[in-house]
Amino acid sequence: MDYTNEPVCIKDIEKIAQRVMPGGAWGYYNSGANDEQTKTDNESAFDSYRLHPRMLRDVSKITTHTTVLGQKVRTPLGIAPCALHKLAHADGEAATSRAAAKHGSIMILSTYSTTSLEKVIAQGDGTTQYWMQLYVYQDRHVSETIVRRAEKAGFKAIVLTVDAPMLGRRLVDARNKFNPPPHLRLENFMDPNVVNGTGYAPDLAKSKNETFGATFGANGDQSLSWANGISWLKSITKLPIIVKGVLTAEDTQLAIDHKCAGVIVSNHGGRQLDGALSTIDALPQVVEAANDKIEVYMDGGIRKGSDIFKALALGARAVFVARPVLWGLAYKGEQGAFIALDLLQKELELAMMLTGTTQVSEIDESYVYTP
Repeated sequence: MDYTNEPVCIKDIEKIAQRVMPGGAWGYYNSGANDEQTKTDNESAFDSYRLHPRMLRDVSKITTHTTVLGQKVRTPLGIAPCALHKLAHADGEAATSRAAAKHGSIMILSTYSTTSLEKVIAQGDGTTQYWMQLYVYQDRHVSETIVRRAEKAGFKAIVLTVDAPMLGRRLVDARNKFNPPPHLRLENFMDPNVVNGTGYAPDLAKSKNETFGATFGANGDQSLSWANGISWLKSITKLPIIVKGVLTAEDTQLAIDHKCAGVIVSNHGGRQLDGALSTIDALPQVVEAANDKIEVYMDGGIRKGSDIFKALALGARAVFVARPVLWGLAYKGEQGAFIALDLLQKELELAMMLTGTTQVSEIDESYVYTP
């Protein structure tokens, strides 16, 4: 179906993005691992949770303000890390950053950004929180350099992705033989004095580190563990460490034991281990194990404001979305990314009003019913 008016929901934006993006780029963003069971479950599992609204409450004033890592944010809806935003729009992560600043929450920047971390945070308004997503490589100096750059630039946390010792098998990408267009650069692997300088041109020869970073499957540190990873990371940064990719109570307890600041309940958008639990289904056991000793966030499958409400009710302090923002970016650049966030934000506020809640702190498991 063609739309002559502005999109009115995330599904509308998804359809527009599919129409305007090249097939390979669309496949890269949209694909999941193997049969895509987990990717599908991430969305469909929300349907198992019904809302349990309360009536005749004063809902004339709604606020979504909350705190994350002790810092105030306008909304518990943030942007999850995703690689290669310039596949969606020429302005890439810089446009996403401007949309995030206007939205007023948190942006997690991917290591595999096509815009340098310094350029991305420079697009903020000084109040937006930026977190840096990190992979750990066999040559840990490469990872350490990114961490130190992020800390110097003003990022507020390191988000360590732990569910990808090897990239999952994504059949769509394999069939498409997808490779990023040669003009796109992994700027976080480049010399910041070059990439952030006035003489920078994208057609410069790729650096050794940039080529190294692009071959993650060969160069990721598969020996990374709780014992040798978290302590190493703590030794090189004072920033809070958030572990992304936790799906179990057991790993939540290990994150607590290693004094991490938070965990993100995530299955990499269904792009790693197919058959893994959906994130909304994994959330309750993680929240129970966290026992308020560590902050719990969630990503995966969120397409409606009511999905955000359900995640908050089940104990998430904040949620993050990636594909909806990328679809918005493909649709209309910075404006499209903001439209995607704003649609979800307004739907969250409506869900709060219709359930009889006026602030995030009131949303708890009593508002969700599982048949």
